[in-house]
Amino acid sequence: MLIFELSQPGRTAAAQLPADTAIPSDLPEALRRRERPALPEVSELQTVRHYTNLSRKNFSIDTQFYPLGSCTMKYNPRACHTLAMLDGFLARHPYAPESLSQGFLSCMYDLQEILADVTGMKGGVSLAPMAGAQGELAGVAMIVAYHRHRGDTERTEIIVPDAAHGTNPATATMCGCTVREIPTKDDGDIDIEALKKVLGPRTAGIMLTNPSTIGVFERRIQEIARLVHDAGGLLYYDGANLNAILGKVRPGDMGFDAIHMNLHKTFSTPHGGGGPGAGAVGVSERLKPFLPVPMIEKKDDGRYGWVRRKDRPLSIGRLTTFAGNAGVLLRAYVYARMLGREGMRRVAEYATLNANYLARRLADAGFDLAYPERRASHEFIVTVARQKKANGITALDFSKSLLDRNIHAPTNYFPLLVPECLLIEPTETESKETLDEFVEVMTELLALSASDPQAMKDAPLTMPVRRLDDVKAARELDIAWQPPAAA
Repeated sequence: MLIFELSQPGRTAAAQLPADTAIPSDLPEALRRRERPALPEVSELQTVRHYTNLSRKNFSIDTQFYPLGSCTMKYNPRACHTLAMLDGFLARHPYAPESLSQGFLSCMYDLQEILADVTGMKGGVSLAPMAGAQGELAGVAMIVAYHRHRGDTERTEIIVPDAAHGTNPATATMCGCTVREIPTKDDGDIDIEALKKVLGPRTAGIMLTNPSTIGVFERRIQEIARLVHDAGGLLYYDGANLNAILGKVRPGDMGFDAIHMNLHKTFSTPHGGGGPGAGAVGVSERLKPFLPVPMIEKKDDGRYGWVRRKDRPLSIGRLTTFAGNAGVLLRAYVYARMLGREGMRRVAEYATLNANYLARRLADAGFDLAYPERRASHEFIVTVARQKKANGITALDFSKSLLDRNIHAPTNYFPLLVPECLLIEPTETESKETLDEFVEVMTELLALSASDPQAMKDAPLTMPVRRLDDVKAARELDIAWQPPAAA
């Protein structure tokens, strides 16, 4: 039921909005409403119950296990939220002068330095991008700007592996480049010989995720970096999977020239449902002049201030009105300070340990791993292609059945090169007991797929809605309530 359907004329939460509330006297007449807005008229108790009940219908990291591959849906420490919501931060206006923003600016400067250090990006970091996709756009835009500044305008090809995130080719195209796809070998590594064939005078760069989206570490990454650099191209690092190597190995040391970091993944700030996010970008020395603005600098007198376009004439410019999602960046800063160097290493160790433990147990239970000979990084792929062939049970059937058992589904059907795949990421914040429970449920479903496949085809049975037509829902949005027509 919609809250509009609870509405009754004249019913209000009177204690919250007294009836004699006056219109501000300085509001121009031309800007005042002629009619009351069409808002639901409900009591405070009705409102509380309505939205509380809605929240109970949602899956969330606070209430359920969320093994969503590549999205790192892990617990967000409440200390990060509490400190980011201190009055001094919340009350600061984005246009506040530097003199009244020293506390905030010092935190952001430190975050820039921490991220540059942990990624090995010696050219520095900009916090401006407000999402992973925007950080990705900034990374490729800087590579393109670098080549144009050198007069190398023929370099318009971006190489993308077939296992890459879908945003990678989209980003390259948005930056005016042509995408050259290269295959992944059966062992999970990039096909080096195929890479050599597409490298040439038109190569602007290559977009990689390491560990890749299939959950393995690219073992010949330094050779790849050498080949691309020798051809005159640059390397971009998609930081979606950064928590797998945090504090253990740095993209800058692998040979990457640009990186975006999903702070709303690796650095444990809230995300999902379209935002908010933070996609900070870091660069090697050669790309430093092209970093997006504004950035934060520490001046000779120890005070902090903004670096703007006039200070960086080669910058790709602004990405948003202000300087990134301040609240998200503050949470990432607190989380990084809480972890410290040793804590960051533990993040990678436990993320990898949990993934390998889960992969081994599921394999022992009878599931097929897509890359059984490789050690998982922070995530791994199970394929149920054998179950589909035997009983018609798909990856989607497993996922819908998990919902009935109070576990969120893993990523389905990605990467596309693995048939009927489930991309599973337990993250570093889950306990062994939770992982064992997941294995028990998956083992139960594996048996059910053979004994009663229709039961899985019918799932979910306990959710507010059953299986929806996802394509129709996306193409025919119905988000405006209309009152029923009078009889």
